[in-house]
Amino acid sequence: MYDKRFPAISVIIPLYNAEKYLGECLDSILAQTFQDFELVIVDDCSTDSSCEIVESYMPKFNGRLKLYHTEKNTGSGVVARNIGLSKASGEYVYNMDNDDVITTTALEEMYRLAKEYDADVVYCERYYMSTGVGEEFIKDIHLATTKIQNPPYVNEPTLESKDLSERVQKIVASRFYVAPWLKLVRRDLLEKKNITFPVLKIGDDDIWTYALIFFAKNFLRVPNMIYIRRMREDSITGVRKNPQETIHFWLNPILLGLKELDDFISQIDFFVENPKFHYAVLEKFFYGKLRNAFENASYLTKADVYEAVKNEFGKNLGENHVFFLPYFMGERSPWNDPSARGTFTGLTMDTSRADITQAVLEGVSFAVRDMYEF
Repeated sequence: MYDKRFPAISVIIPLYNAEKYLGECLDSILAQTFQDFELVIVDDCSTDSSCEIVESYMPKFNGRLKLYHTEKNTGSGVVARNIGLSKASGEYVYNMDNDDVITTTALEEMYRLAKEYDADVVYCERYYMSTGVGEEFIKDIHLATTKIQNPPYVNEPTLESKDLSERVQKIVASRFYVAPWLKLVRRDLLEKKNITFPVLKIGDDDIWTYALIFFAKNFLRVPNMIYIRRMREDSITGVRKNPQETIHFWLNPILLGLKELDDFISQIDFFVENPKFHYAVLEKFFYGKLRNAFENASYLTKADVYEAVKNEFGKNLGENHVFFLPYFMGERSPWNDPSARGTFTGLTMDTSRADITQAVLEGVSFAVRDMYEF
């Protein structure tokens, strides 16, 4: 039974110019077998008919649909998600994207598992992908084989160990996919630990997910596949940009996100007492974003990449910035050559927190200097 004051689940959707897909998204929520939910949509100043579509659906949701607006366009869904979290009143919260859909039993499955295992987080390891709209979208639905966590996968609901060292090792092994739409989260956990999405263009999902992993007492992995992601070339990560825009877009999380992540985990006693694990998390984040940056810049020339990286990192790495280009465009990158990994594993247990972030940035260039002659 739905109680508008205390719904079981708050579904949160950031909205921006999604008129082409929004109806399918909302229809999938309307069709849920579990109806004890509210839907919180936060519009980031759409310029199309998205808000009109939302308003046309309000009678269908019988008071369960709430529409809010950002004061100005923020360029990503981060601010909108945080506003949605602040407006949510459900026992649990679930984030979706405005162009995706969920299976008809999605909320029922996740909520049942959350209650059965007293879970702070229900993490669905796998999901579906598709393309197109309407019948084309339905016919193309298939199991996601890219943009996923590394195996193995669970065959039944499985609680994560409460040992943070084990959870960090799984982060390093890419055993978590960071997308928020794979997780049902207890709202009380988010409020007590002040867990929000950091305001970054890319990388906010990583840091938000790390917070869940570190703070959730009962973190439940499940094999349930309840989400269908629409793959679009015009998404924020898919639009072709000029060289400087491309590098800035993907390296922005390194300059801003690394400090955000460092500040956040430095407040957790486990990482203060175990700096090697602290550093392992930073290194994983760092390499992951660099890999994204240069994979998505593959259409650029080496000269383009060099100039863009120099402009982006020059003031941060000083004279060592010249070592970036051969390191990332060459064969001996840390994700292709295992011997190039572990650049930072020599940190001693008494390494101060203040040295860690700078060491991550500078360590790359020093490692490259040993690999290449100029």
